[in-house]
Amino acid sequence: MKIALAQFNPTVGDFEGNSVRILELAGEAKSRGADLAVFSELCLCGYPPQDLVERPAFAARNQKELALLAKAIPMPSLVGFVGKAQDDTGKGVANSAALIAGGKILFEQRKMLLPTYDVFDESRYFQPAHTQHVFRLEPEALGITICEDCWNDKAYWPQRLYDRDPVAELVGKGSTLLLNISSSPYTIDKRSLRHDMLRAIAREHRVPFVYVNQVGGNDSLIFDGSSVAFMPDGRIAAQAKSFEADLVLFDTRTGEGDIRPHSDDELEGAYRALVIGTRDYVRKCGFRKTVVGLSGGVDSALVATIASDALGAANVLGVAMPSPYSSEGSMRDARRVAENLGIQFLVLPITETFDSYRKTLAPAFAGRAEDVTEENIQARIRGNLLMAISNKFGSLVLSTGNKSEMAVGYCTLYGDMAGGLAVISDVPKTMVYALSEFVNREKERIPRETITKPPSAELRPNQTDQDTLPPYDTLDRILKAYVEDLRSPEEIADHFSFPLDLVRSVARRVDQNEYKRKQAPPGLKVTSKAFSVGRRFPLAQKF
Repeated sequence: MKIALAQFNPTVGDFEGNSVRILELAGEAKSRGADLAVFSELCLCGYPPQDLVERPAFAARNQKELALLAKAIPMPSLVGFVGKAQDDTGKGVANSAALIAGGKILFEQRKMLLPTYDVFDESRYFQPAHTQHVFRLEPEALGITICEDCWNDKAYWPQRLYDRDPVAELVGKGSTLLLNISSSPYTIDKRSLRHDMLRAIAREHRVPFVYVNQVGGNDSLIFDGSSVAFMPDGRIAAQAKSFEADLVLFDTRTGEGDIRPHSDDELEGAYRALVIGTRDYVRKCGFRKTVVGLSGGVDSALVATIASDALGAANVLGVAMPSPYSSEGSMRDARRVAENLGIQFLVLPITETFDSYRKTLAPAFAGRAEDVTEENIQARIRGNLLMAISNKFGSLVLSTGNKSEMAVGYCTLYGDMAGGLAVISDVPKTMVYALSEFVNREKERIPRETITKPPSAELRPNQTDQDTLPPYDTLDRILKAYVEDLRSPEEIADHFSFPLDLVRSVARRVDQNEYKRKQAPPGLKVTSKAFSVGRRFPLAQKF
C-alpha cells in the first residue's frame, strides 16, 4: 500500500479553507499513485479549537463538512474532526479520525488518551474512546490512533501517565500497519524526542508506524510538521519537511518513500518556529502589517528580523522613540537594523512628551525624588505611540520583551509590554543573543554593536540591566530550573553552586510578577514551559 503523509497548515474554524486544502492534497496524492492519504488531528476544524468545541453549531459543522468532504474526496483518506461521543455519558463530542472514501464514512476511531497537562486540556472537551478496532483496508489491517494515544509505550517511558496503551492493544488485535494523526506542538528538542519514541514503538511491535503531524501556528502554539514513517527495524522510510506544508509517499510493500532533508540544529529550528508562528498569528488574525519599537537593543532588533522574514520587509515598520537618556549609539543601531532589513523606519522623539508628563505630575509628586516611576512613564509613552500607529494604520504591534525579562518583571505594564503578539516572550536572553548570531551567519542583519554592547533599558543615565539583575547566563540557568524544571531554590543553589540568597531573590521576583504576565500579549511557545500558555499560577497566594 502506498500512503501519502499529508501535512498542512489549517486555520481554526475555517472549514471551507481547510476542506479545500484537504481535497487539493488528496488529489495530489492520487495523481502520485497513493492508495491512502493520511491527514493530521482535527485538521478539518483546526487545532486547538478550545471552547469552540462546546458550541453545538461548531460540532454540527464538523459533521456536515465531513459528510461533504466524503462525497468529494478523490481517494481513501484519514481525516481528523470533532465527532460524536460513543454514548450519552459525559461529554457529547470526541476527538475523532474518519476514514472516508466513495462518498461514505467507512470507519471512525475516537481518541482514547486525553492529555490534561501543560498546554493540553482535552478532558474539558472530549469523551475518551472506550474501545478500539482494527479496520481492514486491503492489503493492510489499519491500527488508527490519535496523537497522545501513542505517547504511553511501557517500553519507552519509565513512568506512564495512563493505564492503557492503545498502540499495544491494536497490535494485539492484528494490526499490520499503525497510523497516528497528530497535532503535536513544537518545543526545542521535541522533534528528536518524537523520533526516538516512534522508532522505539515500531521496533518493539515489529510493525510499520506512520505519523502525520500538523504544521503552522495557531495562537501561541507552533506545529512543526515533521511527519515520518518508520519501518519495523526502526529505519526512517519517509520524512516530511519541518515548518512547511508537505506531502510525502511511503510504500509499505517496498519500505521506500520520500525523505526530505532535516536539520538537527535546534537553534535553526527555534528560529523557523518563531518565523512561522509570527506569520500565522498575524495573517490568521486578519493583519498584513506590523510595527516594532526599535530601541537599538538586541531584543527589538531580533523581533524586527523575525517579522521581516515572516511577513516581508514591506510589511514591517520600525519606530525609534528616543528619550533624554537614549544614546547616540542606540539611535544609530536602530537605524542600521532598519536599513539592513529594508524595513520602513520612523523616529518619534518623546522628550517633550516626557517633560509634559513630569510637569503635569509635579504637584502630585512634590517633595519626592525621581525613581522608577519616571522610568516607567517613558516606557508607557512609547507604548501609547505604538498603539496609536496600530490604530491609525491597522498594523499589529509586536512587543519585544524576552523570557528573562518577563520572568522577573523587568518590563513595564502598558509600556514595552503593549502589543498584539509577544514574539520572543518564551526566548531567554542568552538565546536571544544566540539567535541574533544565527541570523547574521550569512551577512550582518543585526549590527555587531547591538549584540556586543551591555544591555540597557536607557531609562536613566548610565543604566544597564545588570544594575538590578544577575548576569544573564546566571539568571537564565536559575529561571530554567525554577520555571521549566520546577526545582526549589535550595535545589538550584546546590546544583549550580549559586548563593542561596540570589536564587531566592530571583524566585521571589518570578512569583511576584505573575500579575504582569497575566496582562501580557499572547506569546509564541518554543520551550517546554512558556508563561503565555500551559503555566497556571494564582495571583493572590502566599506559598
